[in-house]
This record gives sequence, C-alpha cells and structure tokens, in this order.
Amino acid sequence: MRYAFYIIIAGCLWGIISIFINILNAAGFDSMQCVALRTVFTALILLVYLLISDRSKLKIRLKDIPFFIGTGIFSIVLFNYCYFESIELIGGSAVPALLLYTAPIFVMIMSAIFFRECITKKKILALILTFAGLGFVTGAFTGGSEIPAKALILGLGSGFGYALYSIFGKFLVAKYDAMTITFYTFAVAAAGAVPLSGVGAQVGLLAAPNTLLIAVGLALLSTVLPFLLYTKGLARVEAGRASVLATVEPFVAAVVGAVFFREQFTVSKIVGMLLIIGAILYLNAGNSAKSS
Repeated sequence: MRYAFYIIIAGCLWGIISIFINILNAAGFDSMQCVALRTVFTALILLVYLLISDRSKLKIRLKDIPFFIGTGIFSIVLFNYCYFESIELIGGSAVPALLLYTAPIFVMIMSAIFFRECITKKKILALILTFAGLGFVTGAFTGGSEIPAKALILGLGSGFGYALYSIFGKFLVAKYDAMTITFYTFAVAAAGAVPLSGVGAQVGLLAAPNTLLIAVGLALLSTVLPFLLYTKGLARVEAGRASVLATVEPFVAAVVGAVFFREQFTVSKIVGMLLIIGAILYLNAGNSAKSS
C-alpha cells in the first residue's frame, strides 16, 4: 500500500504544475521560457543529487547521445512547451492534463509502426473511446466550441511529445539506470530550450526571491520529487497498475483548474474526460492483471 501511495502522490504533484506555470507567466516568462526554467533547474538538482549519491551513474556512451536528444529535445521540450502553452490558451489545467494523457494512444500507434507491435481489438476500442472523448471535450458532438482549435492541437501535441519519451527511451532502459536517463534527458532538454527560449534576457526576473522559489519549486516539487516517488513505487507496484494509479494527475489538475483558474466544466466536457480516462484505464487493465 505504501508504494502505491508513492505513485499517487507523484501523480498529485504532477497535477499541480499549472500553479507554478501560471505564476511564472504572470511574472513575465512565456511558455518556452518556463520550459527552459524547468529543465535547467531539474538538471541542476539531479546533477547535485548524483554527484552526492552515485557518480558512476553520470557515465554514458557517446553513441547513445542521439537517443538522449530524442528524449530531451523531441520529447521533453516538445511536450512541455505544448502543455504549458495549452494551459495558457485555455486558462485552465484540466483539459491540457487530459490531452497529455492521450500519450498511451500515441505510444500504441508508434509502437505498431516502429516496433511492429500488434494492434489488438482492445487497443482499437481504447482508440475509439479516446476519439469519442475528444469529440465531447471539444464540443464537436454538441455543436459548441468548448476549447480553441489551437489549444486542442497543442494539447494533443503534448501527448505526442510525451509518447516519444517511451519510444526513444526504449533504446536506453536496458543500458542505463533510470536516474541516468532522466538526468541526461533534462540536461539535453535544457541545452536546447535555453537558446530557443531567450530566457537569458529574462534572467533578471529571477532576482525576485518569490519568482526564484517558484522556478525551483517547479523543478523540485513537480519534476524531481514525483519522479523519485514514482520510481520508488515501481519497485513494488507492477507497471500496468502504476500507470493506472498515476491517472490521478488529470483529476488533481481538474481540481486545480476549478479552484485556481475558475475553469468551467460543462456536461459535454465531463463526459469527454470520463471517456478518455476510461480508455486509459481500459488500455492498462490487462497489463495490471498480467503483472499481478
């Protein structure tokens, strides 16, 4: 039970990320600059942690750098930018978090293309439920426009970028410890996000103690700590069940959206959210059963 609790807490910490982003946006940082801050501070925290705990985990092979570019630039930078931008456009966190959780669907599709994994009837049904959910969330089935098209595309882009982590990470997990992969992923992401964002020109904004604390909090509370808790939880909880427990994130994001952003929830949007979450749970149900 304790290890399952670690995973639930990790999901909750991921779910509150929009609070940090909202404050940083108000302080003058745009979405890409928030990505730069998150990746830089996360990489620094992980570097200090590894230098103290186990320096051997800092060793990697040069030939594997392209895969870290995949997890860092094509996954972390892409999905964070799309996620943060969709939060800003929608003015809430529930729908962006939900769209981020379409990642398993993208993983399923890309795994079939690149790794020739079978697309079963179960996976097809999960895909249908997801598209139906998106129809309700966006208002396509009710004749209304629940969210802007650009926000929808960015939200799905975050799910696609998040899915790429699993695709590129597949080539790394057999070679390196999870901490090694995470550190170099964020280090490479920071190396790409800093020049792309122009955050250097805004570094003066971090002189305000509150802003600096929020930037560090974004990295520590919504990145490093949930990763460590999730990884610790995986030591005793099977992967399928862990992924189901982590779906607490969009529920927490919905609460954050309602409390902090006064996000409106129509019947259509609620039905769509339940369909998409149901698809995720259904897609992982077999994995949990097999592992237990």
